[in-house]
Amino acid sequence: MAGQAAAIRVVKKYPNRRLYDTETSTYITLTDVRQLVMDSAQFVVRDAKTNEDLTRSILLQIILEEEAGGAPMFTEAVLGNIIRFYGNAMQSFMGAYLEKNLQAFMDLQVKMAEQSKGMSPEMWAQFMNAKSPMMQGMMGNYVEQSKDVFTQLQEQMQKQSEQMLAALGLKR
Repeated sequence: MAGQAAAIRVVKKYPNRRLYDTETSTYITLTDVRQLVMDSAQFVVRDAKTNEDLTRSILLQIILEEEAGGAPMFTEAVLGNIIRFYGNAMQSFMGAYLEKNLQAFMDLQVKMAEQSKGMSPEMWAQFMNAKSPMMQGMMGNYVEQSKDVFTQLQEQMQKQSEQMLAALGLKR
């Protein structure tokens, strides 16, 4: 029906580690799930027995495979720093910060794609030149968005710290 959100595709994971796409009534692979992600398809992976949501673990499995093959995106230093945030008081802030920054970067990528439609290779090279006004404007917007996200997170941390101190009977 028009106007209704598309139904979320359900993929069931069976004990034998096989994935079953209920929409196509076929078994699929992690590569197929990766393609769902690439296509921006809405889906959830559920344990066939318990109905537990396994989507995050499947996505992490795909990231692990991508990192193990080809050119990894994350350095050991980045991975180490991410691990250090688990259990840290800043864990929830770091997740939100990374998510918002990644969204800002993806928005930048969409703008670049829109601006580059119909460009010749020569025009694309000029467009990608860091000195071009268009590129400087887009990168400036990205940096500004990143700064805004960081400022918002700082403000959230300050409010939570003040609330915690007030709950303990301590005031600034």
